[in-house]
Amino acid sequence: MSRFRLCPTAAQEVALLEQCGHARYVWNLALEQWTMWTRSKGPTPGFVEQARQLTEARAAFGWLRSGSQTVQQQALRDFAQAVKNFHAGTHRRPTWRKAGLREGFHIVGSQARRVEQLSRKWARVLVPKVGWVRFRLSRVIPDAKSYRITRDRAGRWHLAFAAVPDPIPAPGTGEVVGVDRGITVSAALSTGDLLTCPGLSDRELERLKHLQRRLARCRRGSNRRQRVRTAIAKLCSRARDRRRDWVEKTSTDLARRFDQIRVEDLRIPQMSRRPKPKPDPARPGVFLPNRRRAKAGLNRGILANGWGLLVRRLEDKAAGRVERVNPAFTSQTCSVCGHRAPGNRKSQAVFRCAACGHQANADVNAAVNIAAGRAVSVRREPPVWVSPKREPQHAASAE
Repeated sequence: MSRFRLCPTAAQEVALLEQCGHARYVWNLALEQWTMWTRSKGPTPGFVEQARQLTEARAAFGWLRSGSQTVQQQALRDFAQAVKNFHAGTHRRPTWRKAGLREGFHIVGSQARRVEQLSRKWARVLVPKVGWVRFRLSRVIPDAKSYRITRDRAGRWHLAFAAVPDPIPAPGTGEVVGVDRGITVSAALSTGDLLTCPGLSDRELERLKHLQRRLARCRRGSNRRQRVRTAIAKLCSRARDRRRDWVEKTSTDLARRFDQIRVEDLRIPQMSRRPKPKPDPARPGVFLPNRRRAKAGLNRGILANGWGLLVRRLEDKAAGRVERVNPAFTSQTCSVCGHRAPGNRKSQAVFRCAACGHQANADVNAAVNIAAGRAVSVRREPPVWVSPKREPQHAASAE
């Protein structure tokens, strides 16, 4: 999906927000009808019936009639598709749309082709009931049949065309790379490269902490609280943009350099889930207070390094060349001799094999195991039984 920065005027921004409100209102009404289904009431209305109800509602309410019928009907189509995807098991259950969180609307059909290029850096798009809105040209405009206009929490508008780019062709060298994802090192390659996802600087983190403390003291619903929330959203969007930029550049580089890319098959939603409270064995009925706090730091580290986004973009750009490997014991197995023991990993960054003495970076050693596919083939060797009066059994049999 090709996304561009939309630059509306003050009057156009008011009109865009009104369109977002109409799309959100129609979506929530359709969701309310769907959630009220019971066996006694029969089936809920589909898209055709909901479109007929929308026509009656537009005739009855002037504020709804002032909006674009194309935007409102498309919201119903999007909801019908979301329900179909949910029943197919490919997507999650449709949820409520909230003001300020999921602002946006979808344009499909002939109206989505009303795009004109003004200069080398600027172009404009004709939005229904809004007019011509300029956007910044950061890449070539794709030939798409639909686009979506969104507004993030920082107040920035974006125009995204629904166009899937062609995958990057393989270099044909036959090289295989393993990618080990972590917290301290975002991505360690089997070639020895250590990649780190950029985030907020120390000064920006201090400002974020200061703004969060100010937010806790603000009165709910006040203008000051809204300004502080916008300032926090700008800092978070800055970190998100840096993470996306790093993921795009890293995935493109890996897709161009290697024929086969192997990654760990991690269950990220389960790994970043909030833990259950652990009871204190010394005090019945009391739970340990620091368990969730420590897990929250790990969850933030997992999400801040873009584990899932990196693999998803790799699968898009290197289609058919990304293989998921079982992550079991990749960090405990020696990449040279194959010996596996928990004591092989001395620390977060140091790996020293207890059998052959091989020493390397722990993340790079795991990446080499992933590239070789040893995560599913290596097994722990059975211990050798030594009698106090006799030599080891395998030594006696060898003689």
